[in-house]
Amino acid sequence: MMLVTEGSGIPIGLLIESATPHEVKLAEATLRTVNVPQRRGRPRTRPKELVADKAYDSRKFRSGLRKRGIKATIPHFERRQRKKPKRGRPFAPVGIGYKSRWKIERTFAHLQNFRRLLVRHERNAQVFRGFCLIACLLIALRHF
Repeated sequence: MMLVTEGSGIPIGLLIESATPHEVKLAEATLRTVNVPQRRGRPRTRPKELVADKAYDSRKFRSGLRKRGIKATIPHFERRQRKKPKRGRPFAPVGIGYKSRWKIERTFAHLQNFRRLLVRHERNAQVFRGFCLIACLLIALRHF
């Protein structure tokens, strides 16, 4: 299950897939599920900023976000160990946006309060997706 939330932790996009593919490969499809209606005009389909953890650090994913006009706030993953430590002041990995990542983690914690989602009883993906949508609706109603 991959989830996209807005700034205060309300779910706005959801994708249900099997556990075998890596998360980066599913991230583009998850971003396509975002559809936020506006008062006038077309619904918004892309966020201004994407905050993700180190697992999403790849050049291909970052360039795809850049082409869509989405600011990527993803810390860099050190792929190889350095023999000597870097000199000078430590590099700040990401901006202020990454500090608000706890809101996303809080949304996942709210989803785990629903036992039906924590222990996946359904074999059919559509039934599981339905229960996930109900849980996301209940989380959104708690915010209002």
